[in-house]
Amino acid sequence: MLEEIYAQTKEHMEKSIDSLRKDYKSLRTGKVNPNILDGIKIDYYGTPTDLSQVGSVLSPDATTIVINPWEKNLLGVIDKALQAANIGVNPNNDGVVIKLFFPPMTTDQRENTVKQAKVMTDNAKVAIRNIRQNANTKAKNLLKDKLITEDENKKAQDEIQKITDSYVVKADETLKAKEKEIRTI
Repeated sequence: MLEEIYAQTKEHMEKSIDSLRKDYKSLRTGKVNPNILDGIKIDYYGTPTDLSQVGSVLSPDATTIVINPWEKNLLGVIDKALQAANIGVNPNNDGVVIKLFFPPMTTDQRENTVKQAKVMTDNAKVAIRNIRQNANTKAKNLLKDKLITEDENKKAQDEIQKITDSYVVKADETLKAKEKEIRTI
């Protein structure tokens, strides 16, 4: 029973770390990443559709993103969606592709991005602590139902705390790596 709780706790905490890494992809670092366009939807024949589903989104160099729609009649729609998304640059539509030219990041922009990464990491830590609380509650319920002893409950609480601490450290290590990437020119 307790092993099952530990396994579920680790699984859920791992998902929190994966979610954190996914959130980091939306942040701009020294090199422009096409993932910053994730979440931008266009009206594709009446259906909100991800930008990546209607054309190729490539980053040929460190400061440019090129969007090549599979249907040329979508250029205007994509252009409007990019302007509405307010990503910090104006789309450059040449009638064939849309190019986004990102200026190099300033020191202030890098520091603001680091702050965003810290907020994302703090949110992940909160999620990890909520998972810990849930696991502790499950262990206490086992004790209440007399399926485990007081000593087993105490050991379970300690084990759950060790698991939690290891995932908080993982979140901090992930942040350090991301901070280094953001601050690298």
